[in-house]
Amino acid sequence: VQLQASGGGLVLPGGSLRLSCAASGSIFSINAMGWYRQAPGNQRELVAAITSGGSTDYADSVKGRFTISRNNAKTMVYLQMNNLKPEDTAVYYCSAEVHTGWAYWGKGTQVTVSS
Repeated sequence: VQLQASGGGLVLPGGSLRLSCAASGSIFSINAMGWYRQAPGNQRELVAAITSGGSTDYADSVKGRFTISRNNAKTMVYLQMNNLKPEDTAVYYCSAEVHTGWAYWGKGTQVTVSS
């Protein structure tokens, strides 16, 4: 499975960004896709995930502000981020979960929320 993330950038507090992740390769093996983030000095944390059945899960810190979605072909996953806060600043990673766990990772995309 190959993952290519895009869409990061610099945004003002209260602004919005949409991250995209394109999946290719053995996508039939994917059970779920998700977005993780890692800020300097912090551990990588799961932000949002969507299963092959369409169920979603979010970190408490982003509930009501972030929305994860995907296309019908399950080759794209998106993270719509609204009302961004400075504490959302991090490198965001797209990941795919297969039977062995969150085994596949895309290159990170930087999200910076600052005035």
